[in-house]
Amino acid sequence: MRYEAITWDKLAVTLAAHADGLEPADGGPWLRIGVDGAPAARPDEPAGRLAEALRALGRPVLTVSTGGFLRPASLRYEYGKHDPDSYADGWFDTGALWREVFRPTDAGGSGRVLPDLWDPVTDRATRSPYVELPAGGVLVLHGPLLLGQWFPFDLGIHLSLTPGALRRRTAQDERWTLPAFARYDDEVAPASRADVVVRADDPRHPAWTGLGG
Repeated sequence: MRYEAITWDKLAVTLAAHADGLEPADGGPWLRIGVDGAPAARPDEPAGRLAEALRALGRPVLTVSTGGFLRPASLRYEYGKHDPDSYADGWFDTGALWREVFRPTDAGGSGRVLPDLWDPVTDRATRSPYVELPAGGVLVLHGPLLLGQWFPFDLGIHLSLTPGALRRRTAQDERWTLPAFARYDDEVAPASRADVVVRADDPRHPAWTGLGG
């Protein structure tokens, strides 16, 4: 896989222009984009830049973080607080993401998306109001382990880190998650599933594969 240097701003503008020309695969009025990456790759930042670039093109955008769709602590920590398999398989409420984020943006859906469901700090429901995403709007979902869930993205972006960079950029108290990402790379091969792969080993100097991977 060959990578070319690019800036984050140019990446956002280029991807926004590409996305603006896409038609939703299901024929509905909403485009859905996934920005997949380990927390160390900071997927929220390129997702935010992409959202800004899309808004500059006149597209309504709703960004959603998988961090707002964690399962309750009693379920996340069923096998302990530092179990990498639980992190990979049971921390994120994928059922709620399908129900509250993807089905409303399916063809024929309501467009009423729940931006978050669970607050991990209080371990309670957030009770956030639904957000109406108008026709022609773009949903941008960002977070880790996204490309193994069969989510119906019209554009999938994977932020790639080498094992060494992932370890360096992961906080010491979160390194117990590293086996989960090694397993994700082995079992899911996210770089092969994404439409665009961005190498983010050095956050100051990203590189990408170009459109079409």
